[in-house]
Amino acid sequence: MVITYHGTQFFKIQQGDTMIAINPPAKTNRFGTNIGIVSLNDPDFNGTDNLSYGDKKPLIVSGPGEYEVGGIFIQGFGVPVIYKKQQKINTVYYITIEKMRICFLGALGKPVLSEEMEEQMTEVDILFVPIGGGDVLSPADAYKIARSLEASIVIPMHYEKDSAPAVKKFLEEASEKEVQPIEKLTLRKKDVEEKEGEVVILKQS
Repeated sequence: MVITYHGTQFFKIQQGDTMIAINPPAKTNRFGTNIGIVSLNDPDFNGTDNLSYGDKKPLIVSGPGEYEVGGIFIQGFGVPVIYKKQQKINTVYYITIEKMRICFLGALGKPVLSEEMEEQMTEVDILFVPIGGGDVLSPADAYKIARSLEASIVIPMHYEKDSAPAVKKFLEEASEKEVQPIEKLTLRKKDVEEKEGEVVILKQS
């Protein structure tokens, strides 16, 4: 599995021949993908029109429910949030790919998960958590929920590209002295089995 970060909450996950795009902004270059996932209906995250290219026309997942495509299983849980002063539904996703379990929190604003989510998300290998504050979790609240989910690897997101303070604060909460940003994260299931709350900072392309 290869994970790259493209700003705000936009990630690409490559698993073999399958490409997953999560929360692409409306203003992004067109490219082809197999699956498009949207957490919240806002131009910051719902640029799915740009995910079709050539013969690739993706399955779009954009709300609560259960989905399956090509052996990839996706569960979506709706959470009411206030984003840009409007009440909306943010979808927290629990994705299983080749025995790797991914939790994507989207635009979560409070460090609280429903009982249903806690029951379903019993194992989290990779957690994507917003840390920028304001409409999304603060660094302190982000770490609180990361700790509660006992994620093996934690990837912060939704912070300004040059916002070192948010990243620094999150690392302090996690008792991490210094984490060097990397271009991409490449890993297999066995790579996460012995990890416990390791923070990975991905460079924004």
